[in-house]
Formats: sequence, C-alpha cells, structure tokens
Amino acid sequence: MPITEAIILAGGSGTRLRSVISGLPKCMAPVGGKPFLHWVISYFQKQGIETFIFSLGYKHEIMEEYLHKKLPGVHYQLSIENAPLGTGGAVKLACQKATTQDVAVINGDTLFKVQLQLLSTFHQEHHAECTLCLKPMQNVDRYGTVELNENREIRNFSEKKFHQNGLINGGVYALKVKNFLDKHLPEKFSFEKEYLEKYYSTGKLMGLIQDEYFIDIGVPIDFERAQLELNNMA
Repeated sequence: MPITEAIILAGGSGTRLRSVISGLPKCMAPVGGKPFLHWVISYFQKQGIETFIFSLGYKHEIMEEYLHKKLPGVHYQLSIENAPLGTGGAVKLACQKATTQDVAVINGDTLFKVQLQLLSTFHQEHHAECTLCLKPMQNVDRYGTVELNENREIRNFSEKKFHQNGLINGGVYALKVKNFLDKHLPEKFSFEKEYLEKYYSTGKLMGLIQDEYFIDIGVPIDFERAQLELNNMA
C-alpha cells in the first residue's frame, strides 16, 4: 500500500529567523509571497499524500486560520501541543490521529523533494520500523551525518562537524505507527536523539538515499536562497 498520510511538524518558532519573520511560526515564513508551508504541502500532494496531520505549537492560531482559509480542499487534522513536547513528543501525539499503518513524517521548515513512492516501496519491502530519507551533501558542517551498512540499515549517527562528503538526515521519514507507539516513549523527547539514535542498533531503521532538491529555511541565508529557488520552480 502506498503511503497517503503525512504528519507535518509545524510547531517551531524559528528562533534563528526572528530578524526576518518576527511573530510567525517558522513554516509560515513568506517565500515567494506564500508561506513556506504552501510549498511543502503542494509538493507532497503531487507525490500522493491525501491526508495531512499538522503538528502545531507556537502561535498555532495563525496556522489554523491559514489552513482554514487557504486550503479548504485539503483533508487534514490538527495535533496541537499545549506545551513544547520536542520533535519526538510532537510525532507521538500526532501518530495518535493516524488512520494508516505507515505514515510519512515531514519537517515543515524543510523541502526535500523525495520520491515518495520509492520511499513507500522501500520501507514496506524491508519491513522497516522507520526509514530515513538521506541527502548526499558536500562540505557538511551544519548537519550531523548518517552511515549505512551494506543492507542499508542505519549503522551510525555522527555529530555535527565538518565532513567533506556525507549523508544527512533530510527530515523526511516513513514510520510504522504501531511499532513507534509501542515503544512507550516519554511525553516529551527528541525524535532524533531519543528515538532514532537510541533505537537504530536494536530496531529495524533503514536509510534510503535520495539525491533530490533540498532546502532548509532554518537560517537566514537559506531562507533568502529559498526566495529565489522556489520562485523559479513555481
């Protein structure tokens, strides 16, 4: 079964972007006259996502109003944190609204143009608990890197430091909902540190390399780059 349901992590405040988006949730930062979230939703709809679960936190009312007014034809649910739960807690809360066995989990401040059908097939054929989409990068220092073994299982995570070449976690995952919820993880935790890095050696965590377009608007220089690049793709 192809993955048709996605959790969008859209609760961040964008601390490093305050100088350019003061007062807005990070994924509502305007890019090409539209919230960055618009580009994420639009791309993944084209990739086959039919239902979205938006994980909201900081100033969630702004997000709710936008979704209600601008995306009336989009099938979605809201998962709202009353207090910050970390990326893991946000995913766990949103998973309780999932209606399918496998969901995509997507960072709302990143656009990684993965081939979703390829991810879905790989994830299910390998009976994976979680499959990370990995982006090959050169001169990496802003991100940690991920190593795979010969079976494309996660072998190791490396801390953020300079790497001439490496695979980064692109912030798009296929996740088997029941397996994740059965771990009885705490209410508040980091998806990356306390799930991926804790369980990769004992769980079935896989990595799929996809050398596709990637932009993360988390810092001003890449936010400005997004203005040019996404406009040109429209």
